[in-house]
Amino acid sequence: MPFHLYFNGEISPLDSTIFKSNDLAILRGYGMFDYFRTYNGVPFRWDDYWQRFENSAKLLKLPLPLNQEEAAEILADLHALSGEPEVAFRFVLTGGYAPDSVHVVKPNFLIRTEALPQDNPAGLLKGIKVLPYQYVRDLPEIKTTNYVHMVLMADEMKEQGASDLLFYKDGEISELTRSNFFIFKGDTLITSDTNILRGITRKVVLELAKEHFKIEVRPLLYSELATADEAFTTSSTKWVMPIVQIGDNLVGDGKAGQRTLSLQDLFKKVVLEWGR
Repeated sequence: MPFHLYFNGEISPLDSTIFKSNDLAILRGYGMFDYFRTYNGVPFRWDDYWQRFENSAKLLKLPLPLNQEEAAEILADLHALSGEPEVAFRFVLTGGYAPDSVHVVKPNFLIRTEALPQDNPAGLLKGIKVLPYQYVRDLPEIKTTNYVHMVLMADEMKEQGASDLLFYKDGEISELTRSNFFIFKGDTLITSDTNILRGITRKVVLELAKEHFKIEVRPLLYSELATADEAFTTSSTKWVMPIVQIGDNLVGDGKAGQRTLSLQDLFKKVVLEWGR
């Protein structure tokens, strides 16, 4: 069965035309989203994702048309219509149609059901390369629809064999374009607490790591990369992805670190057992 979407109270095929041209997301880039998936047919960390989505809406001053229970019922309907055992969901909340192209009148709420993203087994085992990039996102606590810098740098990343950008500014590292960033110094795990999106996978990894490593959640200096033994990034699609090269410089010995791989195994166990 084909994937479907929910839009302002109605469920339609995924390829349906829904937005009018005067939506504030189109005219002004005023919109936000969230993205998560199921494991064993159950949405992963649904409470955490809804809380983050709700918080983002409040920060953008966009009223949510549904509560969590109503949204969960829609997820179940969309999942059933897909006919797939596992799916991804993308929530999009925009400023809605604005006659004056400025003021929010009534937000538009979209939920897309999507096929799962393509895995990167080679990256999980061998690690990836990222490019350092001087930038800090506006309103970093909100998962906005603005990914201008990632799109602008897409060709450069491809040319250099890089998978993503590592954002930093004024000597401090924040995050990647779509994921959080960690380093290991010995058995100490360090991740930034400033200018970041509070990733749900990041939260799970910190929960798992506290029984095995010392943890420091604090401003992370760019200069600390030179002495890092390992680095990795976390997200819904990347899980725990080793980073072995940043620009021209290798991280540690340039191989996926054993501490990183151990966290990867712990996270894999969580998702494989999710909902059972």
